[in-house]
Amino acid sequence: MSLMISWCFCLFFFILLQACQIARGVVYNITTLEPLFPNQTLVSSGQIFELGFFKPNGSENHFVGIWYKNFTPSKIVWVANRNLPLMYRDWSAKLTIGGDGNLKLMDGRGNIVWSTNASGQSNYTSAALLDSGNFVLQDANYSEIWGSFDDPTDTLLPSMKMGVNARTGEKYYLSSWRSDSDPSLGSFLSEITSETPPQPFTWNHSTPYWRGGQWDKSKFIGIQNMDQSYSSMMNVQQDIQQGTTYFSIVPYNSPFFGYMFVSPQGYLKVMYWDDGAKAWFTDWTGPNNTCEIYGTCGPFGVCNSMNLPICRCLNGFVPMSNEEWNSGNWTGGCVRETELNCQKNTSTSASTILKKDAFWQMSQMKLPDSADYLSDIGDQEGCLSRCLSNCSCLAYSYVNTIGCMVWTKEDLIDLEEFSTAGADLFVRVAHVKTGGSPQKAVIISLSTVAGIMFFAVFVFGVCKWRTKKEGNFRIILRLLGWVDKPERLGELLQGNSWEEQLKQDDALELTLFSFDSILLATNKFSMTNKLGQGGFGSVYKGKMNDGREVAVKRLSSSSAQGVQEFKNEIILISKLQHRNLVKLIGCCTEGDEKLLVYEYLPNKSLDTFLFDSGKKVELDWGKRFKIIEGIARGLLYLHRDSCLRVIHRDLKVSNILLDEKMNPKISDFGLARMFEGTQVLVNTHKIVGTLGYMSPEYAMGGIFSERSDVYSFGVLLLEIVSGKKNTAMYDQGYLNLLSYVWQLWSEGKALDLMDEAIAVSFPLEVIRCIHVGLLCVQDHAMDRPNMMNVVLMLSGESDLPQPRQPIFTFQTEMPNHGIPSQKESLWSVNTVTNTMVEGR
Repeated sequence: MSLMISWCFCLFFFILLQACQIARGVVYNITTLEPLFPNQTLVSSGQIFELGFFKPNGSENHFVGIWYKNFTPSKIVWVANRNLPLMYRDWSAKLTIGGDGNLKLMDGRGNIVWSTNASGQSNYTSAALLDSGNFVLQDANYSEIWGSFDDPTDTLLPSMKMGVNARTGEKYYLSSWRSDSDPSLGSFLSEITSETPPQPFTWNHSTPYWRGGQWDKSKFIGIQNMDQSYSSMMNVQQDIQQGTTYFSIVPYNSPFFGYMFVSPQGYLKVMYWDDGAKAWFTDWTGPNNTCEIYGTCGPFGVCNSMNLPICRCLNGFVPMSNEEWNSGNWTGGCVRETELNCQKNTSTSASTILKKDAFWQMSQMKLPDSADYLSDIGDQEGCLSRCLSNCSCLAYSYVNTIGCMVWTKEDLIDLEEFSTAGADLFVRVAHVKTGGSPQKAVIISLSTVAGIMFFAVFVFGVCKWRTKKEGNFRIILRLLGWVDKPERLGELLQGNSWEEQLKQDDALELTLFSFDSILLATNKFSMTNKLGQGGFGSVYKGKMNDGREVAVKRLSSSSAQGVQEFKNEIILISKLQHRNLVKLIGCCTEGDEKLLVYEYLPNKSLDTFLFDSGKKVELDWGKRFKIIEGIARGLLYLHRDSCLRVIHRDLKVSNILLDEKMNPKISDFGLARMFEGTQVLVNTHKIVGTLGYMSPEYAMGGIFSERSDVYSFGVLLLEIVSGKKNTAMYDQGYLNLLSYVWQLWSEGKALDLMDEAIAVSFPLEVIRCIHVGLLCVQDHAMDRPNMMNVVLMLSGESDLPQPRQPIFTFQTEMPNHGIPSQKESLWSVNTVTNTMVEGR
């Protein structure tokens, strides 16, 4: 009896559950007798995806589509009737199985708006939504007849494929929405090509818009930050015999909720859901900058986003139109400056014909489009030989994981120069462009000598003129810190060059102080006037004759790197003006003395407050946030808004000075690098900076960029919030401050990081700062925001993506354990800078 009661109870509960689901409009399959109406949704068994009627934001049109069920905001990942919307409030519309076994979307008048049109279907078909997001039409045995994965719109889900079957002609590609409120076919199409090696492409109608470069069996060469990822989600499977090439997203963790889509603006993006933050975040975007837009610099032009201007011609080429090039329109590209020797006709002298063309090596390149793959070439020498023997061969590249590629059919286009990753490209040039014949070398040498002699005479004339004017020829030498020794003539010319550069460039008017006046102002550099010890010398307080208080930086005579840094600082700071940068008043260069005279900031450096248990209470949260914002704006000026593009390379607490109102000013530009014109940002053989603030790619590989400063800023920000040094956490069981912050963040205890010496009225502002700090110290440079985004994030004007765990801990180890042995390294611990040169 009890068994019967239990059975009846279970049956009643099941019927009740079904009734509740119907009331809520939730169904799990579609049949001929059970269509889907606008007030219902079809849900996958695991409650991951949902299919139903929807209208895009700002639109009154209705469509049938699929979206992630429980994630807000919802992203429509597939649309059935994208080009034929249903009329507003057509409540009689339905998605059903027709008499021929096909799925049909019908409006209220019985018109077929969309259909699967599958052939050979069964009369006993049904439709279901799988947990993969695939909407399938299946027969009575649950075998798939049709699936939405075979008819993608703008989105690629994990386990979907994008590609081509050359034998059958089947193509699977993504096509953008027309706009965010209109899912109809837009302007952009993304696909993977069937060539060998394959390349991802985005097209704007029939015009190439973005290209990801060749697939090397683990990554796309043209996507720079794929090399910086510990594991990429992108995968390509190519079967040449079967004629298939398929691209897919293969998640590196499970479960993974994400997708790739092409936006109405043409951006190809990989998005993922972070369950902790309950938000969608962007994992990767292409194009990511102007250089990634196809053909920005035209044929034979190479783009580098770190340069100004971003385009330059390949070696041996000149702009097609100087007028267009100088105006910033580079799409016309470049033409060859010197005809190739192999192209010269037979009337040319035999000696010239016998000359062979050479190849100019370019490293860390996004290889050009339209390569010919030579499967029968097994090494680089063979690749070189094949290209050299064919006068139509413009360039070649040998990539170990691909093989030999040559460029013969088209102009070299869509070239980009990276600061890291990429491949070597060898561009064919006339022999004379690589150094030329001995006769040419002699001519060049004689010309060079003549130029030097002329310049020396010119400098001597200038010196004589200044001698008459100032009454003492040695003043010229003292201005450079040298005496008139013949063996220093080269350095004299170089020294005079940088001084004259300041005058020619209309730099700020810097006062040239006499050494005696500095001695008087600093009381002969007395210890009572000493403000601190820097990496290249000491800093003293001084009072000039006019009553101005100054800070005098005295370069240490024992510093091997000091002269260059001294010049660097004068040239840089004299050209920069910003409320958050320290102001340089003048300099003194008499004898061996090299001194910089700055404005005096009474509150000294930030570390004197932040890490002093007695003084840190003076830095309440309002002042700290003001300091954080000021530093960010100063860096933004250096990176983007100044007449130069400057990377500081040694941003740290002790290099932030505070004025009488506690406004921050970035100081110490001795290690900074500026970039203008066609200068290229490349690897450096001299790693300089402070351990604990150096980014991973810089400390380990000597690669620096604006994002290196962003990393240092992130460390600095977290130190300001916590009142703790990044390198002072070892005693508490953490490798550094970053690992401590991440643990608090992952446990939802971010506010525990806040300095105990302060209290806040706006805890969300503190959490936002910690969030920004973690974003800035991401392991991979491309994952970090730029300073413009940082400023917007701090002000609350920009959404914050979820940070990833910072894994890099090199900066807490001893220097000789981490610096590559073939680098010349310069780092500072605390505030003292040391130099170590290891054998090559």
